[in-house]
Amino acid sequence: MFDIDTVCIVGGDKRQIFMGLSMLKDGINVIFYGVDNCTLVDEDYSSLKQSVQKSDCVILPMPLSKDGKTLYTPLSDMVIPLDNSLCEIISSKPIFCTNSRLLKRTGSYDNSTVLDYLDREELAVFNAVPTAEGALEIAMRNYQKTINSSNCLVAGYGRIGKVLSKMLYSLGANVTVSARKLNDLTWIRLNGYNPIHTCEIAKSGKYDIIFNTVPSLIFDEETLSKTAVGSLVIDLASAPGGVDFDACAKLEIKAIHALSLPGKVAPVTAGEIIKNTIYNMIREE
Repeated sequence: MFDIDTVCIVGGDKRQIFMGLSMLKDGINVIFYGVDNCTLVDEDYSSLKQSVQKSDCVILPMPLSKDGKTLYTPLSDMVIPLDNSLCEIISSKPIFCTNSRLLKRTGSYDNSTVLDYLDREELAVFNAVPTAEGALEIAMRNYQKTINSSNCLVAGYGRIGKVLSKMLYSLGANVTVSARKLNDLTWIRLNGYNPIHTCEIAKSGKYDIIFNTVPSLIFDEETLSKTAVGSLVIDLASAPGGVDFDACAKLEIKAIHALSLPGKVAPVTAGEIIKNTIYNMIREE
């Protein structure tokens, strides 16, 4: 399909597996490494060095690492350190990765082609859909009433907030959405939701379900005590999130930090999104 005929996918979860399987259907040769506990694919049991040498590029997982020290390999018992040894093996090939800043701190990649697919807008936009659907699934499983007629707050009107608000509204929820920018508040009102400035959340009353998408502390103990007692709180923001979970425990508020939902609720779709993003990057290169 492209100048790249063979890719080496190293580590990752089911998103990377289904991405690779989709690439195989497109006629691209795929070598999997670091996923030997997955029954969906046959791994090339040669060394990582041999796997990379056979390939035209390397695709690293999303996330790159959970601990900042080793590659994310949940489908394998092997440990692949993020160090100069890894750099020496993969730096001779174009590398598609997430968290390229971390990768570049672990070795000398100055003369390498390192492309961060997590920085791509299309991936972020398309990932908002499975994230929002996953959030709804969590809400339906943990909330004892229907979403319809419930009072829901979506904190933040970014990509996820836009998609999630629309889904909640279509289910008949009473949707309040917070934002800081005037133009966002205007769009919130125009779409039929209740707009509120983010700094005014504590004064806005109580909700049945609160979804946070803001990656900074919005729901401290004071705000939670005024808006979330007896509620379900679902934090979708990247760690450390925007919810004080210690305060939730103190106030006996059920709170869930829901991370990496696309890979958990829709790995096939998530894999396709990553694949198409990488294809776009290959075309541009």
